[in-house]
Amino acid sequence: MAIGYSLEYGVDEMEMHEDAVARGERVILVDDLIATGGTAEAAVKLLQQIGADVVAACFVIDLPELGGAEKIKKLGVPVRTLIAFEGH
Repeated sequence: MAIGYSLEYGVDEMEMHEDAVARGERVILVDDLIATGGTAEAAVKLLQQIGADVVAACFVIDLPELGGAEKIKKLGVPVRTLIAFEGH
């Protein structure tokens, strides 16, 4: 299964085996940085398409002015971060 998504500088695609996550399985997405949110948004959508229950998205660093965390929250997924760098 694959999903395309936009980056600041182009387009990319993310792929995942259809049997990597069972329908209804609870998943936490973990990444180092949330900036514009394009990659994380694509990952959440791909997991949801497979039938996973994405219970949270966790990041070490948030760059809040770029709006990525808000994109993930709009998908119904709570976002947790360790630190936010305002005015990067």
